[in-house]
Amino acid sequence: MANENKTGESLIRVRMSDADAHYGGGLVDGAKILSLFGDVATELLIRLDGDEGLFLRYDEVEFIAPVFSGDYIEARGWITKVGNTSRHMEFLAKKVVSAKRDEGETAADFLDEPVVVVRARGVCVTPKELKRKKS
Repeated sequence: MANENKTGESLIRVRMSDADAHYGGGLVDGAKILSLFGDVATELLIRLDGDEGLFLRYDEVEFIAPVFSGDYIEARGWITKVGNTSRHMEFLAKKVVSAKRDEGETAADFLDEPVVVVRARGVCVTPKELKRKKS
């Protein structure tokens, strides 16, 4: 997935909590990362159109590395193409802090090289009647 033709970018950083863990060993469900991508997409649509718009579909999702409670995830996205009502987007989630529970309850490392955990592409729409800005 290329990073070209960006028309703005959104970034959020979130700590995964024990409540986000869905599986044994504190493993976080991949759907949690997709939820973060939804928030990123919403911000991008507000910036472009002045409206939250709607997430239409994911065209591709790659789960690359596990995420655990205590990890900090940086989710970013950008618009790659603008149609009449459609907005094509790409998303990338990286682990920037890794919890080290095997070394102590509160042990963690800030990663010199963030780890890509999820990549995705999707399409959102902003109905014409809801657009408040000209794009």
